[in-house]
Amino acid sequence: MGSISIEDVKKSEEVKIFLEIAERQMEAMGYTEHSFRHVGLVSETAGNILKALEYPEREVELAKIAGYLHDIGNAVNRVDHAHSGAVLAYNILTKMGMEPREAAEIMLAIGNHDEGSGTAVNSISAALILADKSDVHRSRVKNRDFATFDIHDRVNYAVEKSVITVDKNKKTALLELNIDTRICPVIDYFEIFLARMTMNRRAADYLGLNFHLVINGSYLL
Repeated sequence: MGSISIEDVKKSEEVKIFLEIAERQMEAMGYTEHSFRHVGLVSETAGNILKALEYPEREVELAKIAGYLHDIGNAVNRVDHAHSGAVLAYNILTKMGMEPREAAEIMLAIGNHDEGSGTAVNSISAALILADKSDVHRSRVKNRDFATFDIHDRVNYAVEKSVITVDKNKKTALLELNIDTRICPVIDYFEIFLARMTMNRRAADYLGLNFHLVINGSYLL
């Protein structure tokens, strides 16, 4: 047993295959991008959140790993992907040599990252939720035919900037979005992402932070 790093996980051929299959399935179903760009960003953001809050270095690394593996369950099915992904991640990580207790913390985080059934239950899951639910951006839209955009495509395509920052001293988690309202009104964002913003608020609360949402310079939460 040893200390498995995010770089070890990224080099894993098994992980690469699962992420490729997951993206193939999501694209076939018409979903936005959930593969290497998304998981790489979520991994980096989750780690940065805990680092900014001065969590131990190893916990920061585990958050990065959880972020990279959080959507791996989409290789099985979109339904219950958080739960199937949690089990897959645990098996992959322990097979790589990760301590079972560390792998279990990652399993717990991944199993609770979906707004349909999860909530923040440890620091890793809280950071993962904030990072994952904040990734709304036009680069995630796979569909190139604007005439056939559904509401998810429109909202993601309208978002020109999406940045989440945490401040330990101010005790805040701030999500800033720039939305092109010529493409979709702000109300459309809330129509599909209200549950996610509620989940973000609870995740921030778990970390001792107050969650704020700023869209086009206006504080809305």
